[in-house]
Amino acid sequence: MLIDSVISFSDVSIYQEDHLVLWDVNFEVRKNEFVYLIGKVGSGKSSIIKTINAEIPLRKGEAIVADFKLQDIKRKQIPLLRRKLGIVFQDFQLLTDRSVYENLNFVLAATGWKVKNEIQSRIEEVLAKVSLEYEGHKMPHQLSGGEQQRVVIARALLNDPDVILADEPTGNLDPETSEGIMKILHGIQESGRAVVMATHNYLLMKKFPARTLRCEGGKISEVKESEIVFNESMD
Repeated sequence: MLIDSVISFSDVSIYQEDHLVLWDVNFEVRKNEFVYLIGKVGSGKSSIIKTINAEIPLRKGEAIVADFKLQDIKRKQIPLLRRKLGIVFQDFQLLTDRSVYENLNFVLAATGWKVKNEIQSRIEEVLAKVSLEYEGHKMPHQLSGGEQQRVVIARALLNDPDVILADEPTGNLDPETSEGIMKILHGIQESGRAVVMATHNYLLMKKFPARTLRCEGGKISEVKESEIVFNESMD
């Protein structure tokens, strides 16, 4: 394992219940690295993300994520692991009956924050990072899709995570809005965090190049940028 790795998988097999999805999975992600995960629907991209956040238990191989050994992790340790991970979903998963501020407050309260002025300060800080500092009072339905996704990114940043896991974060957004989301995610990476992003959007990948891993035929492999452009329509 590299000294500056924040994710390390060694000889991992990933199962969905009794179905073997991926095997001989070996890769590392450095602390300030941006990595794309590509592959056809059902090829294992989301399964890798769910394994990283311990939603799928690790049954074979060794994996270390933010200093937690997934093969040995106890149930009570999983919330501690997840505080080191920020997750960005394609479908937002915001609480629709609460304001933006209340959505973020809910996460902080659930992860042990208790001091009111510290909570308020942190919420204001993450909303400013995604240029929504004046939108905290709004309900999710009052925001555009792009604004809702920026709230989701702000939510992912609340506990200052080591890794951002983004599962098709631009899947429901128009091209211009998607580009704005990518700039935010790459800015997060440049600030020293790792970002792992599952995507089908090859045009965005071409515009924002980064290291790329492909899930295909039960395996995961490194992909050169020239191969990505050549295979733009593979999915």
